[in-house]
Order: sequence, then structure tokens, then C-alpha cells
Amino acid sequence: MNEYDGHWVNTYTGKHFHYLDPQPEEIDIVDIAHSLSLTCRYGGHCKQFYSVGDHSIRVADIVPDELKLRALLHDAAEAYLTDLPRPIKYDIPEFRIRENIIQRNIETKFGIKTSRSPLIPDPDKKLIKQADNILLATEARDMMHDMVDWSALPDPLPDMILPMCSSAVENVFMMRFIQYSRKDN
Repeated sequence: MNEYDGHWVNTYTGKHFHYLDPQPEEIDIVDIAHSLSLTCRYGGHCKQFYSVGDHSIRVADIVPDELKLRALLHDAAEAYLTDLPRPIKYDIPEFRIRENIIQRNIETKFGIKTSRSPLIPDPDKKLIKQADNILLATEARDMMHDMVDWSALPDPLPDMILPMCSSAVENVFMMRFIQYSRKDN
């Protein structure tokens, strides 16, 4: 069997990740940290390399303590499917469905409790989305050449983004994961 027959991709740690039916043992924080540290935001269309992992660390920095792990992992599915810019992602409903399934599996694997019903609003997800949009505004200001025709965004953070190199992102991501995973937080 090959990856076309089995619907799997090979991960950094050598696992076979079955993207149509992911299993808990296929999800690995080392794969997530490594992949997100090497995945460029905006499909690479930014002034300099800026990773999804760096973005995720920054989102976690601005949410309340009880949401830091969930915020750190809010884009973790992109480690297995890659990052698509929002306009493209929103035009491909099947991609978003698959991404949501993988994201829920990741959250379950790492003990993140979320509302599973689309009928029940998830206030934590809303707070993380607000933080994500603040980072989007900050990234637009610091990492993009212009913001013409962008949707309205919240005010950016006051400090300018200075992107970390991928190895630093991977290390910080892992350290933050360990810190935020502690039950005594």
C-alpha cells in the first residue's frame, strides 16, 4: 500500500497520519511543533518568513491562562494539512470540514475540552478567535505590503513583530506546550 491508497502522509517523526480517519496515536506534538515552525503564514506571501508556529505562540501570549494551551494549538491541524490563506480556505468547504475534524482530534488527544455541538456557542473559541484577529491585524501591519481591501480588523498590538527562526519557534512551542499542559496551571 502507498500513501495514495491509504490516504496518509508521512510525518516528521515517521508516523503515517491518516488525514481522512486520524487516530490518536498518529497525532504527535513533536510533529505539530516541527511542522508549524516550518510552515509560512499567508502561503509565503509576506515580507519575510513568519511561521504558523510563531503566530500560534503569539496568540497564546494574549489569551487568559486557562486558554493558553487551546490557543497554542488553535492552528495545529495545519501541521497535517498545511496553512491556506483565509480567502482560499473559506472557498473550499471540504478542506474546512477536514481541518475541523483533525483539529477536534488534536484537541481530544491533548485533553482540551470544547463544545462539540454547533448549537452551543463556545465562548472560549470566540476569545481565541478575537486574539487570532488581533494577531492578524498586527501581522498585516508588520508582515504584509499593504492591507487594501482587507476586511475590518481590530487594533493591532503596539509592539512590532520580529519573527523568530524556525528552530527557535519549534523549541519555544514545545516549552510552552509543556508549560500549558501542566494540570496545576
